[in-house]
Amino acid sequence: MKKFYGVFAGVLAMLAVVSFASAADPLTINGAGATFPYPLYSKWFYDYSNANPAVRFNYQSIGSGGGIKQITAGTVDFGATDAAMTEEGMKKLPGAILHIPTALGAVVPVYNLDSVPAGLKLTSDVLAGIYLGKITRWNDPKIAELNKTTTLPNADIVVAHRSDGSGTTDIFTNYLTTVNPEWRAKVGRGPSVNWPVGIGGKGNEGVAGVVKQTPGAFGYVELAYAKQNKMKVASLRNKEGHFVTPTLEATSAAAAGVAKSMPDDFRVSLVDAPGKESWPISGLTWILVFKDQKDEARGKAMVQFLKWAIRDGQKMEAALDYAPLPKPVVEKIDKALKQISFKGKSLY
Repeated sequence: MKKFYGVFAGVLAMLAVVSFASAADPLTINGAGATFPYPLYSKWFYDYSNANPAVRFNYQSIGSGGGIKQITAGTVDFGATDAAMTEEGMKKLPGAILHIPTALGAVVPVYNLDSVPAGLKLTSDVLAGIYLGKITRWNDPKIAELNKTTTLPNADIVVAHRSDGSGTTDIFTNYLTTVNPEWRAKVGRGPSVNWPVGIGGKGNEGVAGVVKQTPGAFGYVELAYAKQNKMKVASLRNKEGHFVTPTLEATSAAAAGVAKSMPDDFRVSLVDAPGKESWPISGLTWILVFKDQKDEARGKAMVQFLKWAIRDGQKMEAALDYAPLPKPVVEKIDKALKQISFKGKSLY
């Protein structure tokens, strides 16, 4: 009998060890998508996992197009995009999805000219002209007219753009489509477009790399990437006729007009927003999650993280060059999170 109890006790001890090890293994939440918010998400995932060791995040920064493809295929727990899904795209999904806004960001024109300081003045027509291949030299009269006190080099403009499906591109081309009839007719808007000219770079980091390494280069990246890479950023004339430098305040100004009238599905454009201080190429970035979750534990973990992101996470945004969400939007998101469920039961 003693031998039996000894063996039984040993088995119980082994089971306890296995149980402890299983409980200690963190739950990994998999996501993929936008490079636009990657610096912010990296910080969020790190800090949240430190405070909640039972949860880990595996995020692939592959572009908004890739994030939409993977959430559609069901290979990730969440997608991330700066380009809201289209009605056609959502019809391909296996279930209803929520667009959860996480941050406001600015897409900014950047350039590599040693002899020209930051703040080069541009207009929407000049920006479209460069990307249409109509303005090819830095000392073009249309640029010179806007920058009379600056000596511009007689050099080629080396145009850089995204090579992958990109929410940053969607925001940028949405702006050009909104403000320039020729661009709208010839190229249009989308995460991927047929660029008339230019060199492609993968991700915001890819375009930033092309511009930094190429004298005379011109491109567009998210503001955080421009600041982190110490790139020269242009100012842009906005809808009210004011030349504006991209800042967090200018990004927030672009969102102020839509904060209280945010649609229930959160799919809204912020480009060419009214307001004297508004940065004209601003946009939201979203996390995509299914309303009906297949796994209760994963769904619950995702909801808890998103609740944290729209509260505590917002406090980290300014330091990383993102603008926090307006309070009315946060309150609206909080209500939307209650729709996420498992077998009809809210996971909120």
